[in-house]
Amino acid sequence: MKEATGELNMTVITVVAIAAIAAIFYAWVWPSIQVSIAKNTCEAACTEEKKSGCDSINRAEIKKSNFDATTYCK
Repeated sequence: MKEATGELNMTVITVVAIAAIAAIFYAWVWPSIQVSIAKNTCEAACTEEKKSGCDSINRAEIKKSNFDATTYCK
């Protein structure tokens, strides 16, 4: 029985560690990836002289339900 308890403890530790890594990814890494994807989409869709508007894309703009990166071509 003592062996089974040790295995359960390791399982719980593993699950908690994976959840912590997922939370860190979702809180810090994923927002920057979304902004990067949106800026790259904007730059790919805009002509060379209209790419300056792509720099104004931020996390708050991406959260809008109807976000379209191509509207930032100025």
